[in-house]
Amino acid sequence: MDITEQKRFLTPPLSYWMDSTSQPEYPVLNEDINVDIAVVGGGIAGIFTSYLLNKPGLEIAILEADQILRGTTGHTTAKITSQHGLIYHKIMEKMGIEFAQQYADANETAIRIIKETIQENKISCDYMEQSAYDYTLLEDYCDRIRQEADAAASLGIKATYLEEVPLPFKVKAAVRFDNQAQFHPRKFLLPIADKITKNRVQIYEKTRIVSIEENENGSYCLITNQGNKVTAEKIVIASHYPFYNKPAFYFTRIYPERSYVVAIKAKENYPGGMYISAEEPGRSLRSQMTDQGELIFIGGEHHKTGQGEDTTTHYEKLIDFANQTFTVKQIPYRWSTQDCMTLDDVPYVGQFTSKKPNIYIATGYGKWGMTNSIASAMIIRDLILEGKSPWQDVYNPSRHTIVASTKTFVVENLNVAGKIVQGKLSLIHEDVDVKPGEGKIIELDGQRTGVYKDINGNLHIVDTTCQHMGCELYWNAAEKTWDCPCHGSRFSIDGDIVEGPTVQPLNNEKKVNPIGKLLKEDF
Repeated sequence: MDITEQKRFLTPPLSYWMDSTSQPEYPVLNEDINVDIAVVGGGIAGIFTSYLLNKPGLEIAILEADQILRGTTGHTTAKITSQHGLIYHKIMEKMGIEFAQQYADANETAIRIIKETIQENKISCDYMEQSAYDYTLLEDYCDRIRQEADAAASLGIKATYLEEVPLPFKVKAAVRFDNQAQFHPRKFLLPIADKITKNRVQIYEKTRIVSIEENENGSYCLITNQGNKVTAEKIVIASHYPFYNKPAFYFTRIYPERSYVVAIKAKENYPGGMYISAEEPGRSLRSQMTDQGELIFIGGEHHKTGQGEDTTTHYEKLIDFANQTFTVKQIPYRWSTQDCMTLDDVPYVGQFTSKKPNIYIATGYGKWGMTNSIASAMIIRDLILEGKSPWQDVYNPSRHTIVASTKTFVVENLNVAGKIVQGKLSLIHEDVDVKPGEGKIIELDGQRTGVYKDINGNLHIVDTTCQHMGCELYWNAAEKTWDCPCHGSRFSIDGDIVEGPTVQPLNNEKKVNPIGKLLKEDF
């Protein structure tokens, strides 16, 4: 298959994790219910938190806006590793050795807990122990790699500094973490979801929580998009990007990033191990044995949601890297994902705020959600059942060390503010000739409007103002979505919610012209 054919992209993106597993169906909530704990979000964090909290006498409900395990959990690279880039030396410098030790312990424990859970429940999920490598091609990064190896080793992680790795290209330096692993995340979590539903945990899908109200007795009332009410003593918000911002204003402390994966079949056998580059452009590699043979996952190309170049170019660059590294025979899968980034690269896990002690949050895993989600589940379980956790300080959403990231805070939010202004002022394509499969922003009756033409020539027209906080959306050509550059909400061609934090779809009242030409008199 030549490079031109590789980049034609005739089919929509598809995740291997999604394609290789069936999707169970759980009911929509269509009545008012009372539970002890309401868990908002049916990804790895929500499912595993419920699994750990599934104790006799506790009534738990998981409320998922779409279907469980279809979001970031179904679009990951699925590395079970405590190696999160060059994180440990950074935490030591910015937050102190004690916090670095907590972070290391939490993630190393998460690796062990995943393995124990697989063994205890006899789950077949392609679990395989691997070493994880962080490598550099640049001389300038060698000292940083050595510092990271020393920092991680001092915290009890089996970390080794190297000058060679098994990859088919030369590196300047690398750090290897041993006793790490990889797996199939949906094959791991779907049996867990099935198990807990047989033991008093209720899962509701297509049930979006749009607001939370506090009752006079201190309990909470969660309102669904269907108008049903869930009364709960405690709430766990595990919805990836927090849909409930007040009074903590998490949208000022989180920014969303998209990244991309291509799965290739190569002539060569993969050398083993999981890899990530220390410098930009980021490159991630690992393999997966499948019914189709060995697949090699090549990831990277991150950018802030709604702010990248033509998004198809990110896939193209990964394909170029794949061709430089392997003899590519086929590219059966490609997909993208969205990650929530915090100001200091450490997730926010714990009480939502000190004034809302019975609302808990888990968000901001960066690109390391497999272990951080499990660590988050353990922290929240301990806080709910015991009132404390050994790792609560480093993950505390209100930690004082966030002050050290003020510069990042200013930069990220100036960027958001700039996108708001730019979006309001940007006009717009004078030529409204939209090709099949293409999306454009046009001016219609003085309003910024999004137009997409499908392969049948029908126009799908939406108001491009995000209902979350009024930011203007941009077209994502790779995923065929309208994306918010401010807080990461994403919408389908018809304005339906693909990804939060928004809880309201786009206005799409304008008419679709069946012959595919935009005429003002049609509206």
